[in-house]
Amino acid sequence: MAEKRVKRIGVLTSGGDAPGMNPAVRAVVRTAINNGLECIGIRRGWSGLINNDFLPLNAPSVSHIINKGGTMLYTARSKEFMDHAGREKALATCKLLGLDGIVAIGGDGTFRGALALSRQAAEVGMDLQVVGIPATIDNDINCSHYTLGFDTACNTAIECIDKLRDTMQSHERCSVVEVMGRHAGYLALYVGIAVGATAVLIPERELDFERDVVEKIRRARLAGTTHYMIVVAEGVGSAVDIANRIHEEVGIDPRVTVLGHIQRGGSPSARDRETASRLGHTAVMSLLENQGNRIIAVQDGHIVALDMEEALNMKKSFQMDRYKILEELSLTKPPMF
Repeated sequence: MAEKRVKRIGVLTSGGDAPGMNPAVRAVVRTAINNGLECIGIRRGWSGLINNDFLPLNAPSVSHIINKGGTMLYTARSKEFMDHAGREKALATCKLLGLDGIVAIGGDGTFRGALALSRQAAEVGMDLQVVGIPATIDNDINCSHYTLGFDTACNTAIECIDKLRDTMQSHERCSVVEVMGRHAGYLALYVGIAVGATAVLIPERELDFERDVVEKIRRARLAGTTHYMIVVAEGVGSAVDIANRIHEEVGIDPRVTVLGHIQRGGSPSARDRETASRLGHTAVMSLLENQGNRIIAVQDGHIVALDMEEALNMKKSFQMDRYKILEELSLTKPPMF
């Protein structure tokens, strides 16, 4: 029997938005068109499949979005899609639109939903192939060394902290800055090294307040520093609580800044635009080669197509070597009098 010829695919963005989603959508659409495929944009993630929220896409549809943050297709999280009945509605939309495959741009939850949809489709005799593109500013997809949005989010945080440092230095103050990263400290650690933070608190390292904060501030002060920058991943705890504890134990009066969702916005960096373009292109080519149920990942700088089920079971070791570098570059050693 001849292999099925892919004719029409859908593309969606799901979960938290990330800079680089728009360039990825653009790459998917243009690669599809240049290879004779029709492309349908599904708006508002998996919810759009349930609610028939879609629009046909062509080359002009994705012009001038490579430099735009956010996602032109909007994004959402759908509790209904997590249930069998919700995915049944989504499959009905796929059948109505005649979709042979879907490119899903998002994070771990997006991919698990994609795999569940594909499996449910197979149960009713539908051949629906799905391909995932990792996009999350937290860089916490286990199978991929890099995820879209991480570089832009880091640059945004660094720019904000550099400006904040100017006023902290002028007033000889301590600043506690909370960055995103509920379950992963990649963003906090990368940014912390880049801004020369006094201390960085991450979920992957159990907090010893005396060792990780108090002693570092003391050593920095003994070395002549009069302002201190503490970067906190949100998964460690509230920056306000950290600041209050610093005040209690060291006697200084910290100022708290929560960067929040500003880290999700902004024009994608060159790295995110270029990586998104390669990931989007590879995703469509994978479907054309009937290699569905894949996650298109970045490993050692190369774009690879991984079996989705195997990829979701992979483990990712945290870069504690970078934390060691941070320790070496911080003023943590006793001064030589």
